[in-house]
Order: sequence, then structure tokens, then C-alpha cells
Amino acid sequence: MLKRMLAVLLLAGAPALVAAQGFDHSHAAWETLLGKHVRTISNDNASQVDYKGLVQDHNALQAYLKSLSAVSAEDYAGWSKAQKFAFLANAYNAFTIEKILTRYPNLKSIRDFGNYIGNPWKDKFFTLLGRAQNLDGIEHETLRAPGTFDDPRVHVAVNCASISCPMLGPHAFTAEKLDAQLDDLFKRFMSDRSRNRYNAKTHAVEISRIFDWYGKDFAQGMKGFASVADVAARYADQLADAPDDRTVLREKRASITFLEYDWSLNDVK
Repeated sequence: MLKRMLAVLLLAGAPALVAAQGFDHSHAAWETLLGKHVRTISNDNASQVDYKGLVQDHNALQAYLKSLSAVSAEDYAGWSKAQKFAFLANAYNAFTIEKILTRYPNLKSIRDFGNYIGNPWKDKFFTLLGRAQNLDGIEHETLRAPGTFDDPRVHVAVNCASISCPMLGPHAFTAEKLDAQLDDLFKRFMSDRSRNRYNAKTHAVEISRIFDWYGKDFAQGMKGFASVADVAARYADQLADAPDDRTVLREKRASITFLEYDWSLNDVK
């Protein structure tokens, strides 16, 4: 009952209530939405989003978004690093869904918004930490900013609403579980053979284009990764089945190729 009353007040434009009570670091509202509208597939290594269902729950989503926007930069500055990461990753994913819903069901890809006016990553269509913000600002200027989090697992934390993107997890990120959640999502991503795999015929590891675009994030020694080959070596058991093939990966003897990226909307089929 209390959560329902809070949602109603937020929708009426009462962000001050959130500030007074303190931000909900359990992200319970987002947890509920993800639990209802994210469907795991491919042995739980990928997911699809029920955007049609989210249209019906749009008021609940907007209430959560308002609670995010109500957080001040001053309050944010006092949080732990894990609380900040969880807040930003959840915000990225929730605002991405909000962007999709502005055109749904009349789009087949997030890229349908265009590269200039309405660009989904550069358009400042929401407020965060007291200023107009966009998705690139969360991901590239904050989460990936050198010296801020220094965690290449950010690439499995943020979801671009596309089939080739690492899965949107069915749970909200929370500070207490963050490290385990990121490890789990990375393992699931590397276990999905449609996105990452070893080709025994060509002796090549065929992996997501993400490792091409953001290879430098995996070459800084952060979280034990010094190269993309290190990623393949660490996840040899997920990429290959045969013991000899796994050995090739662990010994970094495989060539690396990058798969084409499917930008089709990750909608429930």
C-alpha cells in the first residue's frame, strides 16, 4: 500500500517526497518492472523485453524515472561507489526503455530514432543529478570515465534495447549484489553462442563487436583484463566445448574475429 501511494504522489510531481525519505537503493520499483517484463531465453543467457506489457505499466515506469531524477548531485556525491554504479546502470536501462516506448510499437530498432534529431544516445531527453542528460552522458562520460569506476563489465550492465546487446537482466542492480551481478551477466553473455563462440574449423574466436568498439576498456588491466584475448581465455569454458579448443583459448592461440551486430529491437517474439 505504501509503495502504491508513493507511486501516485510521484506521478503527481512530488520528487521532494523522495528526497525527504531518502532514495530507495534497493530499486524495488525497477526490480518489480524487470521481473514482470523481462523474459530470459537461450538457457537464460539472453533476454527479451515485453514492451507491450511495459506500455500498460508505463505509469509505474515513469514513477521510478521521477525518483531517479529527484536525486540531487549533492546526495549522489555522498553515496558509495557501488551505489553510484547501480544507480547509473539502472537509470541507463530504464531511460532506454522509456525512449523506446515513445515510438513503440512503430519501430523495429532503437536506430530508427535517427542519427541527428532524436538520436537515442545523444538526445537529452531526461534530467539526472540536476541537469539535462543523455544516455551517452551516463555511459561514456560517467560509467566509462577514466578513474571513476574503471570496470569494463559496464558493457554487460547497460542495455541498448537490441538483439546483439548483452542481455537486460531480470533484476535491478543493487550495491550489495553489484559485483556478483556483473560477473554473472558477463558469464551469461560469453555463454551465449549467438554472440560469442569459438569456431574450431577456423581456429578463431568469434565474439561480439562490443570487444572491437571498446577493446581499449579490456586492455587497461582493469578487473584482470589486459586484452580481448584475456577475455577469451578467462571464458574458454563458455566459448568452446572440446577440451583441446578450450586449451587453444586459454593459451591465446586463437585468432579473433568480430561478429556483425544485430540492432533489431529486443522485443518479446
